[in-house]
Amino acid sequence: MNTPHPIVPLESTRERTIKTLCTHFAQDHIDAAELEVRLDRAHQATTLAEIEALVADLPALQATTLSPVPLVHATEVPDRRMVVAIMGGTVRKGTWTAPRQLHVLAVMGGAELDFREAQFGPGVTTVTVFAAMGGVEIIVPQGLRVESDGFALMGGFEHSGGSPASPDPSAPVLRISGLAIMGGVDIQVRLPGESARDAKRRLREVRRLQRGM
Repeated sequence: MNTPHPIVPLESTRERTIKTLCTHFAQDHIDAAELEVRLDRAHQATTLAEIEALVADLPALQATTLSPVPLVHATEVPDRRMVVAIMGGTVRKGTWTAPRQLHVLAVMGGAELDFREAQFGPGVTTVTVFAAMGGVEIIVPQGLRVESDGFALMGGFEHSGGSPASPDPSAPVLRISGLAIMGGVDIQVRLPGESARDAKRRLREVRRLQRGM
């Protein structure tokens, strides 16, 4: 007597495959256009074979863990710095050491702070933002604990794409506060090398999964 093969629920396989595709995208195995095509096919598939074929040709995934945020000794951390963008723009990205206190002023201009490759001192790093008819974009890596508390008047103060923080109690904390008047402050979690558009696409798919299909 032949033993029947176990029945794998179609929807759980679909959900698992969609998460796997998002991980392949995050690891640069497929680009945004290919991700969109495969996700559409995953949602339209009616058999297990159709779903499993969507990842059959992709390379093995790398183990994904929360990457530790680079730390530097407290004596190497600047005490205070200021970033100013008045009727213009300024960008801080790449490898840099975040000061203990960072004040950001954007008046009819824009500032971008990319912390994905930044080094932090132990404890809390504070960022205080004031944006008037201007914008401040703050990009943080996965695994960094971020606390935000801001006020917006005819503007926006948003923190999107949160991710699990490191369980290490000694891990650094980024605390962001401030005021936006007819301007905006946008805090985003992005993967290394990920653009704002790709991050929104990834988060949209994650939220779709969380709501259930």
